[in-house]
Amino acid sequence: MMSFSFQNGYMGDKFKIMIETWHKPDLGTEENVHGLDQDTWRDVEVVHINIADRSQVAANDYKEDEDPALFKSVKTGRGPLGPNWKKELATKTDCPRMCAYKLVTVKFKMFGLQGRVEGMIQKQEKRIFTNFHRQLFCWLDRWVELSMGDIRRMEDETQKELEEMRKKGSLRGTKVAED
Repeated sequence: MMSFSFQNGYMGDKFKIMIETWHKPDLGTEENVHGLDQDTWRDVEVVHINIADRSQVAANDYKEDEDPALFKSVKTGRGPLGPNWKKELATKTDCPRMCAYKLVTVKFKMFGLQGRVEGMIQKQEKRIFTNFHRQLFCWLDRWVELSMGDIRRMEDETQKELEEMRKKGSLRGTKVAED
């Protein structure tokens, strides 16, 4: 399991975002993969992301070259993903599969704003995960043959680049989508 947690020093324990991820070799069929107790599980909203469903992508986030419904991998022959790609994949025994189960916990304890801010953050996390996993599939030919050494080298290079950008770069990245 991978875990990421963010807290704001100014707000202390009144603000926290925690993302826990399990990668499983299935099609998203496991329930409560994070092993939450029944009281907690009862309050969980399960959100399914279908990377081939363009309706799950905001118009200003859409990129034709990152659309799994259009992409076909030269190296693996996978894609394009049709509307029934999950059902089709379930019938294949020779094709790898993986589901990323993400548990996003958001706590924002501020009277009058709590529900609104927590909901907005959850919505943005879904947006980020949807766009990222669509991109990941469409970039398959860029990473499918990488070794762990290649990946570790790229991680180190990316970390250095990010550090430089933080020191002298301008603000970039995903901003909150407007309704």
